[in-house]
Amino acid sequence: MMLLVGTAKGLFRVFRDADGEACRIDGPHLAGYSVLHTLAAPDGTLFAATSHKVWGAHIYASNDDGTSWTSLESAPAYPAQSNRGATRAVWYLALAGDTLFAGIDPAGLFRSDDRGGSWQPVNGLNEHPTRSTWEPSKGCFAVHSICVDPQARGTLVAAVSAGGVYRSEDGGDTWQPANAGVRAENLPERYRETGHNVHRVIMHPARPGRLYRQCYNGAYRSDDGGRSWTEITDGLPSDFGYGIVTDPNDPDTVFQIPESSSHLRAPVDGKLRVYRSRDAGSTWASASSGLPGEHVYVTVLREAMDIDARQPCGVYFGTSGGQLFASDDAGDSWRQLVSYLPRVLSVKAVERASR
Repeated sequence: MMLLVGTAKGLFRVFRDADGEACRIDGPHLAGYSVLHTLAAPDGTLFAATSHKVWGAHIYASNDDGTSWTSLESAPAYPAQSNRGATRAVWYLALAGDTLFAGIDPAGLFRSDDRGGSWQPVNGLNEHPTRSTWEPSKGCFAVHSICVDPQARGTLVAAVSAGGVYRSEDGGDTWQPANAGVRAENLPERYRETGHNVHRVIMHPARPGRLYRQCYNGAYRSDDGGRSWTEITDGLPSDFGYGIVTDPNDPDTVFQIPESSSHLRAPVDGKLRVYRSRDAGSTWASASSGLPGEHVYVTVLREAMDIDARQPCGVYFGTSGGQLFASDDAGDSWRQLVSYLPRVLSVKAVERASR
């Protein structure tokens, strides 16, 4: 197993031995760049979405497990006449067949049919009639959490911060708001069609109709591909958080890291805890053995948590303090793999062929 750990100062690779220890760490690759998201393609190509305060936003690719990286020929961007400004960051990458999708800040979705040689705006979302209800959140104004249905060709789900979740069934030509049943406590109207501050959306790979989302207010589950949502916050110590993942082998198993509030953005009561549900969010219990239980004031960001497909599944997350934690038994126990990395922005577990 290799973990790609994107940080505010570059990308690190963490290799693990058969006992689960961190046997080797290298990096930083892409030194100085904020690595917001990484993607492992089925053919083994790795992609990294980045931003840099001076050099701007770029997407990099690697064909050797991340040993070396090459910038793609171009990066997605609005035309100058749009008056939306330059691309500040590439926030998310997803593949649908041979099409590469990218979500950017300022909020926009773009597609490339030549692996990043050129990009076209997905105007069905970018120019949606409800765009006037979108606004910047505290951390970004971006499209993220691009989910591709592996069973229904052309079905996509994407999130806008802050704007809400949208769904397309025709490859991105048209989009419908997908926020029914979701609270928006920061807006005058509590249940709005759009305008929601979404932190993360995930789709179960074997049951694509099952989605989970973590919002500014609450955790939610959908059983119909995002058309409607059921709140599953009861049992969690807070309705605020970023990280949420689901077991690829079991759509009813979901993990979430609650945080105290939108103001402090730190573990509730200073205890770093992972909560696990085995019944799709109907009930929750702490699954935090081995995690520090007092005076912890770090944040786990939206892409800084990942899960693998082993049985039992491995769960991984990194913190704003530069710690990297892993569980090899679906959350029953945890160990700290790495300390003193830069602020962790993203974590990706990549299964490697035998070396």
